[in-house]
Amino acid sequence: MEPAPIALFVFRRPEHTRRTLEFLRCNEGAAASPLHVFCDGPRNGEDLSAVEEVRRIVRAAEGFASLEIHEAEANRGLAASVIAGVSEMIRRYGRVIVLEDDMECAPYFLRFMNEGLERFRDDERIAEIHGYTAPMPETVPECFLRPGADCWGWATWERGWKLFNPDSAVLLKELNERGLVRDFDRDGVFPWYRMLEDQATGKVDSWAIRWHASVFLAGKFMLQSGRPLIRNIGGDGSGTHGADADGEKVPLWGRPVTIGETPPPESEAVQHLYRESMRQWKIPLWKRVSGKICRILHCFRCG
Repeated sequence: MEPAPIALFVFRRPEHTRRTLEFLRCNEGAAASPLHVFCDGPRNGEDLSAVEEVRRIVRAAEGFASLEIHEAEANRGLAASVIAGVSEMIRRYGRVIVLEDDMECAPYFLRFMNEGLERFRDDERIAEIHGYTAPMPETVPECFLRPGADCWGWATWERGWKLFNPDSAVLLKELNERGLVRDFDRDGVFPWYRMLEDQATGKVDSWAIRWHASVFLAGKFMLQSGRPLIRNIGGDGSGTHGADADGEKVPLWGRPVTIGETPPPESEAVQHLYRESMRQWKIPLWKRVSGKICRILHCFRCG
């Protein structure tokens, strides 16, 4: 099985980028994987030094089958960067593994992504492979199916990315017309719908909420690792919007994740665990709302 290309999106956080690259380099299969790094451009003069330092770190990256660097001259913002970069990877390779500059990955993250991409390449039910999970007891299956899509360490194919609809107004209308708002919000526990509204009105600029809504409305699933393969290190205020997400507290899984022949749908018990995790994130989120929604997951930040 030839490894899928990796797309890494970076901006102006040198230490986060260095750590992300080091954890990725230590992955089983990294040496056989092509790495593409998309470097966003500075927003203003204050960004120049950090942006250039990130690019120096990226240019020195080793341990991959190949390295291709895409350097934007002007700032595009995270949403535009990810949408364009993923679309380019899909056009060139037909599949892609996606990371951002504040994600430390477990040593078998790439193995899980590539095994999932290969095994389910023709399974129309599954639109995405996803590596981050909320803390789960080991009684939870090693992988299972969850509705929609997520954004902390993921992979997809051309057929999955074709589902992406960038028009948030259209997505909102369909959620309402089909009476799916409460289901979309995980029984009203988490404000995904509000995030999509804020995207439609320009209060946030998020590719991820549109990706999740697109896959959810298509009735498709992600293959979700039941073991933590991603640890987010961006909750330190270094992103554009701050949040107290608990991704950095998650210990990474040190063994391969077993993908069964038929991954089960998430159980009622797993749904409850996710709802409780989201409920804990919801309170600090709304304490930080001041005219617009603040970042609860790093991928909802603007540029």
